[in-house]
Amino acid sequence: MLFKAMALFVVAGLAEIGGGYLIWQWLRNGKPLWVGILGAVIMVVYGVVATRQEFSFGKTYAAYGGIFIVMAVLWGWLVDRKIPDLSEWIGAGICLVGVFVMLLKR
Repeated sequence: MLFKAMALFVVAGLAEIGGGYLIWQWLRNGKPLWVGILGAVIMVVYGVVATRQEFSFGKTYAAYGGIFIVMAVLWGWLVDRKIPDLSEWIGAGICLVGVFVMLLKR
């Protein structure tokens, strides 16, 4: 159950961050409109993926928030080439611990 939840959080995170990144590229960096439209479609996929969780809405989005933070730090590092500082790594780690605490009990 925890593996499925984490896999869905990762897929949702990739969709939200990836879609948002494409919209950012369109609006902030002058990419073509189709890049923004693709980003918007991917953001809709994120919303659908989140509904596949077996937790309540509040628990799903609270736990996902922690996963999102970790993934956003990793995305910034790997895709945007911005090296996270120590405080970002520590903050992301704290969030990840919080996610696991929240998901221990169904």
